[in-house]
Amino acid sequence: MSESLSSRGALHHVELWVPDLARALPRWSWLLGELGYELFQAWEGGASFRLGATYLVLEQSPAVTADRHERLRPGLNHLAFHAGTREQLDAVVAACADHGWRLLFADRHPFAGGPEHCAAYLEDDDGYEVELVAEPPLGPVSGSGAGA
Repeated sequence: MSESLSSRGALHHVELWVPDLARALPRWSWLLGELGYELFQAWEGGASFRLGATYLVLEQSPAVTADRHERLRPGLNHLAFHAGTREQLDAVVAACADHGWRLLFADRHPFAGGPEHCAAYLEDDDGYEVELVAEPPLGPVSGSGAGA
């Protein structure tokens, strides 16, 4: 199978328009770096981060019409990333506040998405939400049944 056919349907890139690149870039650089992304391109008004064949673009476009992303309106609600092990997820959560992110649903963390979905939901000051999903442990999960 050729390369063009084997990547068919895979996500190529996501472009986020941010209201203030100088404010957004440090927090996204930290988070994406923790997830294994590397700075791919940088230009006046934007930057991209790459992991494998997928990249995420941050851009401060002059066409932006609002000063904050509204995830509860029609459109993008959140981005979800594989976060590695539970220990790796916990390390990101422990450091997130120092890098411009706050934990959502703290009262239900890390199972806000359900009893078998270990994840953290983070939000930044621009209103962007990310979901960081931990790999399920190998073998049976103890205490994951009803009433646990």
